[in-house]
Amino acid sequence: MGEVRTTLITGGNSGIGEALARKLVEKGQRVISVGLEKPSWTHDLLAAYRADLTDIAETRAIAQEICRDHAVDCLVHNAGVILPNLMPDAKPEDILVLAQLHLGAPMLLTQAALEGMRSRHFGRIVFVSSRAAMGAATRSAYSATKAGVHGLARTWALELAASGITVNVVAPGPILTDNFWGIIPKGSEQQERMARNVPVGRLGSREDVAHAIEFFLDERSDFVTGQVLYVCGGTSLVGLGP
Repeated sequence: MGEVRTTLITGGNSGIGEALARKLVEKGQRVISVGLEKPSWTHDLLAAYRADLTDIAETRAIAQEICRDHAVDCLVHNAGVILPNLMPDAKPEDILVLAQLHLGAPMLLTQAALEGMRSRHFGRIVFVSSRAAMGAATRSAYSATKAGVHGLARTWALELAASGITVNVVAPGPILTDNFWGIIPKGSEQQERMARNVPVGRLGSREDVAHAIEFFLDERSDFVTGQVLYVCGGTSLVGLGP
């Protein structure tokens, strides 16, 4: 990315979002983070906002504020929550919460940035989805809304292509983040067993996913749109096993 661009990252304060934010500012790119918390670090190229993206009104307000104060070239819709439950205990309310976080919030943020992207005839929109969109135990609300992300991204890719805006999806497999450790105890036998079940023989890192996102953000990737890239160590082919 030769030109200095501004990338808005939801959930840029931790996990994959933080890893990407650090990589971009190291390259001299401007980054805006929005999430429940501000990043624990600061940089001249980093702007930070706090908002609850599960709240429609709050998301709409912060989207308008950010896009009033910044020319957003790229959006990475990374913020996500799992809310796991086996089917008998799953809650319809969880579907509504995650639909707003994974689908509604990206819609409001993208709508706010769209006029500027169209005027510059340049835009990069990247969703962080999940291999779980293909199905995973305890993931009713999560899998359903992440699968919805794929349909949303493909629709936007068609609608926005003529405006110089690409829309793509990175779908990580098991990645060592706080979300992962919130379900799988850190350093546990369960974690080791899961790593052995991954075809490449290890669990993924935040940097693995950030690297893939950077490809879609690159100005040279303008002929790639509407695609889902699984960054999963091969688990999209064989699953994760027991």
